[in-house]
Amino acid sequence: LAAAEARHVALDSGRFPGINTSQGPVDMPGLIEGKRDLVESMRSEKYVDLIADYGWELLRGNAVFAGSQDDPVLEITGVDGVRDTVRSAHYLVATGSAPWAPPIQGLADIDYLTSTTAMELEEVPESLLVLGGGYVALEQAQLFARLGSKVTMLVRSRLASAEEPEADRTLMGVLADEGIDVVRQAAVSCVRTDPATGGITATATVSGGEREFGAAKLLVATGRRPVTEGLNLAAVGVKTGESGEILVNNRLNSSNERIWAAGDVTGHREFVYVAAAHGSLVVENAFNQSGREVDYRHLPRVTFTSPALAAVGMTDRQANEAGIRCECRVLPLEYVPRALVNRDTRGFIKIVSDAATGRIVGITAVAKDAGELAAAGVYILEAGMTVEQLANLWSPYLTLSEALKLES
Repeated sequence: LAAAEARHVALDSGRFPGINTSQGPVDMPGLIEGKRDLVESMRSEKYVDLIADYGWELLRGNAVFAGSQDDPVLEITGVDGVRDTVRSAHYLVATGSAPWAPPIQGLADIDYLTSTTAMELEEVPESLLVLGGGYVALEQAQLFARLGSKVTMLVRSRLASAEEPEADRTLMGVLADEGIDVVRQAAVSCVRTDPATGGITATATVSGGEREFGAAKLLVATGRRPVTEGLNLAAVGVKTGESGEILVNNRLNSSNERIWAAGDVTGHREFVYVAAAHGSLVVENAFNQSGREVDYRHLPRVTFTSPALAAVGMTDRQANEAGIRCECRVLPLEYVPRALVNRDTRGFIKIVSDAATGRIVGITAVAKDAGELAAAGVYILEAGMTVEQLANLWSPYLTLSEALKLES
């Protein structure tokens, strides 16, 4: 995403008088190789290299539960075919999630892309159909458009449907300016390979009428599902939900008191920092019996588009559904000095507060580096600050955080 933004900024430098830049073609293999090197380096430094330091034993292979609910064990078949049996006082399942595709006619017969396989392409597709309007669909649609693809998004409802409607309207304009065609209220019924071109054709119902959309490649970004198939969870009394997620309580304990779950496999919010927090919480609860519970009330969420979408706490709608009489403030970025200096006023900042007390219950922003506001938003909500208190705080000039003060 950062690489694509660097290329896009080179094209967009004309907004600054006196600046002219140019760009060459994208070396996709080089870009992907750089991504792999970075991921492998971070994986080694943050995880693999620490295993020996902490004295952990690493077993590589395929693991399944065996035994019974009262006496669960893990059977691990290694890459050499040798089977080991592991017994432990506690077990933590952190198998993550995998891209999920909806039951669309013909989808199983074509070579479609997922958020994972799209990041391994050796060349930029001439055109790309994207199914979905969530954070993965948004990020990858903009990514490939900036790398040179002609992108069309087919969205069932609206962009970022779980967030404020102002985010949808702003991102619609941003994507349109970058040549991305967003088709909302589109229900895809079937897909097929065009024998003449080798491309993909999708048929969708849009606003009551049937339309066809074609592209060289199809990216399905309609969500993810927990990876639990083949773990034999039922044998040890671990209950799962409709999507395969391990059902846990607020302490992340499964229906078997000796088996815990963390991260995407729980069906909770799919963020790296949620999985990390889960892991720490499980360790404290399993070994120290601390009784800690997970609390998502002030969980930040960021979509790394450009401008980015960031939010923390409740949306206007969620607050109203919770019985809170809301007072909302929306500040367009054209009134924020930092945005004016950047010559990029696309976006807004919205504060949702309790009309009775002034307490802030939610913050949403679409802006360059909006994700940096999310952490500040967590602290504001955690402290129970009111709009008046926020307005009376210091804030440095020519920063995005100043917008929070200006809006208050």
